[in-house]
Amino acid sequence: MALLLAAVLVVAVVPLVILFNLAGGGTGYGVCPHGLTACEVSYTRGLELLLVLVVFLFLLLAAIRVVARGIRHLRREQELDEAIRRISGRA
Repeated sequence: MALLLAAVLVVAVVPLVILFNLAGGGTGYGVCPHGLTACEVSYTRGLELLLVLVVFLFLLLAAIRVVARGIRHLRREQELDEAIRRISGRA
Protein backbone atom coordinates (compact mmCIF):
# COMPACT_ATOMS: atom_id res chain seq x y z
CA MET A 1 0.00 0.00 0.00
CA ALA A 2 2.81 2.39 0.89
CA LEU A 3 4.53 1.62 -2.40
CA LEU A 4 1.38 2.55 -4.33
CA LEU A 5 1.02 5.79 -2.40
CA ALA A 6 4.65 6.63 -3.10
CA ALA A 7 4.07 5.96 -6.81
CA VAL A 8 1.08 8.35 -6.80
CA LEU A 9 3.26 11.01 -5.21
CA VAL A 10 5.98 10.49 -7.82
CA VAL A 11 3.48 10.81 -10.68
CA ALA A 12 2.07 13.99 -9.18
CA VAL A 13 5.55 15.52 -8.78
CA VAL A 14 6.85 14.76 -12.31
CA PRO A 15 5.47 17.96 -13.91
CA LEU A 16 7.01 20.07 -11.15
CA VAL A 17 10.39 18.43 -11.59
CA ILE A 18 10.26 19.09 -15.35
CA LEU A 19 9.30 22.73 -14.79
CA PHE A 20 12.04 23.30 -12.20
CA ASN A 21 14.59 21.72 -14.53
CA LEU A 22 13.48 23.99 -17.39
CA ALA A 23 13.52 27.06 -15.14
CA GLY A 24 17.07 26.25 -14.10
CA GLY A 25 18.26 26.20 -17.71
CA GLY A 26 17.96 22.46 -18.21
CA THR A 27 16.30 20.48 -20.97
CA GLY A 28 13.24 19.47 -18.95
CA TYR A 29 14.53 15.90 -19.03
CA GLY A 30 14.09 15.71 -22.80
CA VAL A 31 11.01 17.90 -23.21
CA CYS A 32 13.11 20.73 -24.68
CA PRO A 33 16.41 19.20 -25.86
CA HIS A 34 18.07 22.56 -26.65
CA GLY A 35 16.80 24.48 -23.61
CA LEU A 36 13.74 26.60 -23.05
CA THR A 37 14.74 29.46 -25.37
CA ALA A 38 15.04 27.17 -28.40
CA CYS A 39 12.16 24.90 -27.45
CA GLU A 40 9.88 24.00 -30.33
CA VAL A 41 7.42 21.67 -28.69
CA SER A 42 4.18 20.99 -30.49
CA TYR A 43 0.89 21.77 -28.81
CA THR A 44 0.14 18.09 -28.41
CA ARG A 45 3.36 17.24 -26.54
CA GLY A 46 2.11 18.74 -23.28
CA LEU A 47 -1.27 17.11 -23.72
CA GLU A 48 0.38 13.75 -24.33
CA LEU A 49 2.39 14.09 -21.13
CA LEU A 50 -0.71 15.15 -19.22
CA LEU A 51 -2.73 12.25 -20.60
CA VAL A 52 -0.05 9.69 -19.72
CA LEU A 53 0.30 11.07 -16.19
CA VAL A 54 -3.47 11.21 -15.60
CA VAL A 55 -4.03 7.67 -16.90
CA PHE A 56 -1.16 6.35 -14.79
CA LEU A 57 -2.47 8.22 -11.76
CA PHE A 58 -5.96 6.75 -12.17
CA LEU A 59 -4.52 3.25 -12.58
CA LEU A 60 -2.54 3.70 -9.37
CA LEU A 61 -5.61 4.98 -7.54
CA ALA A 62 -7.61 1.99 -8.79
CA ALA A 63 -4.87 -0.33 -7.53
CA ILE A 64 -4.96 1.38 -4.13
CA ARG A 65 -8.72 0.88 -4.01
CA VAL A 66 -8.39 -2.83 -4.83
CA VAL A 67 -5.70 -3.33 -2.19
CA ALA A 68 -7.74 -1.44 0.43
CA ARG A 69 -10.81 -3.58 -0.33
CA GLY A 70 -8.71 -6.73 -0.04
CA ILE A 71 -7.33 -5.63 3.32
CA ARG A 72 -10.83 -4.76 4.55
CA HIS A 73 -12.13 -8.17 3.42
CA LEU A 74 -9.32 -10.00 5.22
CA ARG A 75 -9.96 -8.05 8.42
CA ARG A 76 -13.67 -8.86 8.32
CA GLU A 77 -12.86 -12.51 7.76
CA GLN A 78 -10.47 -12.52 10.74
CA GLU A 79 -13.06 -10.83 12.97
CA LEU A 80 -15.66 -13.39 11.96
CA ASP A 81 -13.28 -16.28 12.70
CA GLU A 82 -12.48 -14.79 16.12
CA ALA A 83 -16.17 -14.35 16.92
CA ILE A 84 -16.91 -17.95 15.93
CA ARG A 85 -14.04 -19.18 18.11
CA ARG A 86 -15.30 -17.18 21.08
CA ILE A 87 -18.86 -18.45 20.64
CA SER A 88 -17.82 -22.09 20.13
CA GLY A 89 -15.50 -21.89 23.16
CA ARG A 90 -18.34 -20.80 25.40
CA ALA A 91 -20.81 -23.39 24.16
